[in-house]
Amino acid sequence: MTDTAAPAVTPATEVNDFRQLRIGLATADDIRKWSFGEVKKPETINYRTLRPERDGLFCEKIFGPQRDFECACGKYKRVKFKGIICDKCGVEVTRSRVRRDRMGH
Repeated sequence: MTDTAAPAVTPATEVNDFRQLRIGLATADDIRKWSFGEVKKPETINYRTLRPERDGLFCEKIFGPQRDFECACGKYKRVKFKGIICDKCGVEVTRSRVRRDRMGH
């Protein structure tokens, strides 16, 4: 028996074969476009509530909610409110995983 089928996976050398790579610094306008908000305070987490401080380095309004589909004040909970921005706390009701991707300036 001879195996005449083509390989299902291409060799890694073809996928990672680059001729050149260019890296440059981002402009201030680029950073503002990528940003979801401005960090205004140096505070991180409230030691009593263990919740992120508003406008701080871990702010839920800028980076997204700590818990999936729940705003910071608790007004909106559950998936049915997905995409809504809370009028009390300003947090978008979405997955908490967005905190890994969002950037502040």
